[in-house]
Amino acid sequence: MSNTNWIDRFVGLSQLGPELRDQLTSRSKVITVPTNTVIFGPDKAPENLLLLLEGTVRVQQLSEGGREIVLYRVNAGESCVMTTACLLAYDDYSAEGITETEVTAAAIPRKVFEDLISTSEAFRRFVFTAYSRRITDLFQVIEDIAFQRMDIRLAQRLLELAGDASEVKSTHQKMAAELGTAREVISRQLQEFQRRNWAAQSRGTITLLDKPALEKLAATAV
Repeated sequence: MSNTNWIDRFVGLSQLGPELRDQLTSRSKVITVPTNTVIFGPDKAPENLLLLLEGTVRVQQLSEGGREIVLYRVNAGESCVMTTACLLAYDDYSAEGITETEVTAAAIPRKVFEDLISTSEAFRRFVFTAYSRRITDLFQVIEDIAFQRMDIRLAQRLLELAGDASEVKSTHQKMAAELGTAREVISRQLQEFQRRNWAAQSRGTITLLDKPALEKLAATAV
């Protein structure tokens, strides 16, 4: 993808005037990052705001006890709220971002970000609209962890990850990170799903045997 046409992939940026569009594209660059690459991590300051054009980035945090929790994913057409927050606050990251696929992104350097935030109402609106939406998502993660039953959350996530398929490629440890819990909790719950003939387990794969039953359970969420 060229360095001149990516801007139209983002509705908020496409509203920029010609001069600001030229400034943004000429001072930014399109990069490609391989799968399973750590693109940012704790105690490091952001150098760029990445706007994803293709691929997925998983943002996760490690607790003091060594337990991982997936906070959110950044998909094509989105930016990373944590990077935005760190750029605005001149702060370091407190989590890490890992590419789950090969990623193509527009990298907007910090200086360009700061210049446009201060001079362009349209750019500010684009940044803060994306920021507010993701903050709402994070509040939902907190609410789910604090108040939602684990069997319901697990059913929801399995269905989400499976999509139209019937298999999820994941280990118990990875599922625990997805849901912010311990591996043992996931193992017990999957064993219960297996006892009910809702799911079957093999190494690195969870097969959904009765998606309607899981969908019914998932729908009981408060």
